[in-house]
Amino acid sequence: MKRTILAAAVAAAVLATTAPAATAATTICETTVTIPGAPAPGPAFTQQLRVLKVGPESAAKVLVLIAGRGEAANGFRDVAKDLVARTPGLQVWAVDRREQNLADLAAFRAGPDAAAEYYLSGSYRHQDAKTAPYAANWGLDLELRDVRQAVLAARDHGRRQVILGGHSLGATAVLDYAAWDFDGTPGYRDLSGLMLLDGGVRNALAGAGIDFSITEQGARDWKAQIEAGAVFDNATSLYNNFGDGPENAAIDYQLAASYAATAPHAPSPIQDRLPAAVRPTRQLTNAGLLGWLVDEHAALPGYAVTSGHLDAAGDWVDEGITPISRVAREMSGTNPAAWEWYSPNRLALDYFGTATFADDAVAQYLGLRIKHVSEINVPLYVFQSSLTNGTVGDAAVAVAKDTKIPRVSVNTDNSMTHLDILFAAPEHNSFVQTAVPFLKTLR
Repeated sequence: MKRTILAAAVAAAVLATTAPAATAATTICETTVTIPGAPAPGPAFTQQLRVLKVGPESAAKVLVLIAGRGEAANGFRDVAKDLVARTPGLQVWAVDRREQNLADLAAFRAGPDAAAEYYLSGSYRHQDAKTAPYAANWGLDLELRDVRQAVLAARDHGRRQVILGGHSLGATAVLDYAAWDFDGTPGYRDLSGLMLLDGGVRNALAGAGIDFSITEQGARDWKAQIEAGAVFDNATSLYNNFGDGPENAAIDYQLAASYAATAPHAPSPIQDRLPAAVRPTRQLTNAGLLGWLVDEHAALPGYAVTSGHLDAAGDWVDEGITPISRVAREMSGTNPAAWEWYSPNRLALDYFGTATFADDAVAQYLGLRIKHVSEINVPLYVFQSSLTNGTVGDAAVAVAKDTKIPRVSVNTDNSMTHLDILFAAPEHNSFVQTAVPFLKTLR
């Protein structure tokens, strides 16, 4: 196995919307489509997946991306454009999990003022164990079978190469997919490469103080809580001080981004309506509020970007690698959105269940089909930010030793945050700069 380390210091129901995106060199096509999901419990409207496609349909390679926990497809929009613009013959697909069908996003399309009144008054359609009990059974097996629907569609009966990538816990899903047994077929056979962005298995996030170890008894207790009604995971809202509703953080981030995208320098009309823990103490502009939430006052490192600072008037000044306008553009998206409202608790449990990346007692109890670890034989690209102090790369190299992976490219930029990977301007984004050569090597 060859290991390469690159350190960068600073540096079909198909048809919804199609919009051209201009770059300096070319026009990149974007299309949002829906494809059927795998058969699963739930009403008809939940049986589909939303996919953001960026780049030419004629591409010979497709990079299919899986978002992290609490994230959704539009978070990949700009970085997908950056990759496509620099990689001839590449298309990028960003896949929403089926649970995003549960989000009541329509009011965002009416403009930020109408959206603010609708969501901050609590008028939106809320989901819980009573309205969506079927989501108690939406775990990793379903997520990976859904991802396989996208992968097989992207492969187009073997006419195109597919690379599977993921950010944060989406990176965990990438490795799980590669080792998964799909009715006798190993997942890695669908793929030409794997890409892990700030995530993985086997203590990949240990450097961020995140421990995914779990015992069989712990898994049994967690499963019992889900069966008793704890259908959705509300950690994103709780950890970021937005309240106890699973959707609270997603709504407030998207509202702030919507105002910042449409009237960045106007006084924010919503800052005084935010929860007290995330409410600025002086008047800010719309861009200033978004910068406050995702840079100056980000509750956790995983929700921070390196953007700039507030000036004396409460407006935002860009001076970092991630312009606040890029964050606003992606986080204000509606079809698809950048934040996931409802994350099934069973999926979180199953991610813990695959932390050892082995067919052990916990995986067997949960029915997780991690059966083909030793057989994985496609190249692996890894990118790590400052979040984990190197444990993402260390874990990936350790995993590769138990497989037939021919080469591992570990790339590090400790000047970047977890979300800078998705939002930083391409000239400052070491992920883009190192991923493009890797993608070009795949034949």
